[in-house]
Amino acid sequence: MLCQNRQHRLTEVPVLTSHFLSELISFLDGLPEPRIVMSADYRIIAANAAYTREFGGGRELAGRACYEVSHRFNVPCDQAGESCPLKLSLEAGEPQRVLHLHHTPRGEEHVLVETSPIRDETGEIAYFVETMRLVRQASSRVATSGLVGRSAAFSSMLEKMMRVAPSDAAVLLLGETGTGKELVAHAIHEASAREEGPFVAVDCAGMTETLFEAELFGYEKGAFTGATHRKQGLVEAASGGTLFLDEIGELPLSLQVKLLRLLETGTYRRVGGLDWLPADFRLITATHRDLAAMVAAESFRRDLYFRINTFPIRTPALHERSSDIPLLAESLLARVDRKPGRHFTAAALGWLAAQRFSGNIRELRNLIERASLLADGDAIDVTHLLEMTDPPLYLPVEPGGAAGFQVDALIDLETLERRYLKWSRQIHGGDMEALARQLGISTRTLYRKLERVN
Repeated sequence: MLCQNRQHRLTEVPVLTSHFLSELISFLDGLPEPRIVMSADYRIIAANAAYTREFGGGRELAGRACYEVSHRFNVPCDQAGESCPLKLSLEAGEPQRVLHLHHTPRGEEHVLVETSPIRDETGEIAYFVETMRLVRQASSRVATSGLVGRSAAFSSMLEKMMRVAPSDAAVLLLGETGTGKELVAHAIHEASAREEGPFVAVDCAGMTETLFEAELFGYEKGAFTGATHRKQGLVEAASGGTLFLDEIGELPLSLQVKLLRLLETGTYRRVGGLDWLPADFRLITATHRDLAAMVAAESFRRDLYFRINTFPIRTPALHERSSDIPLLAESLLARVDRKPGRHFTAAALGWLAAQRFSGNIRELRNLIERASLLADGDAIDVTHLLEMTDPPLYLPVEPGGAAGFQVDALIDLETLERRYLKWSRQIHGGDMEALARQLGISTRTLYRKLERVN
């Protein structure tokens, strides 16, 4: 874009000779990133000190299956519904990267896994080197800041974020209002090479031409009445960092031209100034509008659309990741409530998980903050969530109600499972691990089934 492109490179591993394995293991042990050497049958041959520290939990790792250590699975990832980077690397004959939830001594965490094949002297793949990078910009557990989630829709978005973050490519965030696009933009910035630089957010809604130029480009002293000193613009303030233009679909056509010139030339001029100044920022834009339809209607410039749409990422609506609602609710409560020790009842978490929030995470946050103010004790229940809602939020319980699960007629097994899962989630509350144990399945399988239900 406006600066030299920084491309992320996968691990490059030399051809294996008969005596290279011990040297490779010794070399990997000195590297700061967690790495393991594996055979094609998923067995760990060796793990470096960083991997043992981050993922080993003090246990012996050599000889164990990678999927048992990372996922607590008893079969390879691809047989448990996950993408397996080793299998992908074996099939493609080249490095492969996926995003997984891995077990660590701290609990499950989002991890980028890069698997690279190592060939012997005949050119055949003999071993694999797997590199792990913790994604610190998102949490799969309750967190007081940042992105939170573990659903399939959330993980898909996160994987795209981590792929584009190391580059300088322009990112366009698409999705409904209230889905956390600014948080996503900030996480991309933090995962980029520009993380030490500033993150500057601009709301494009309601921008007039004069205000847009003055805010974005700054102005010189005496440029207009009241300009008593030189003012730095947001483009200059974002130098070396990221410029985030929120609601870019609201920008009038006359201002789109000015933005396009900035992006195409990489230069700008302060209002009232004569000199063209270089711009140095990474651009991230966001909108809830259908920009492609706006281009067709000629209300958004086609050339600007293709300039900002290098790498589109869709932020999922809350109903597309409803299995994340209990986790989000606990995290939001920790962020908005000043009283320590507050918690939701199981019924409250089950009720929240059953709702469809048209305002997405923003609506959920407002509801939780209101309930925290209405509750006097430590427990927040359904009554606190329902109070002062207009219109009242309500979702009928599946047949059988809270007393027990029942059906009134013969139905197909798929419908039966769907109804039972929705009922059990409402009755059990937000503890998905405990519910999975009661259902006799893994937590990961439960989340996948709930995604299909939703």
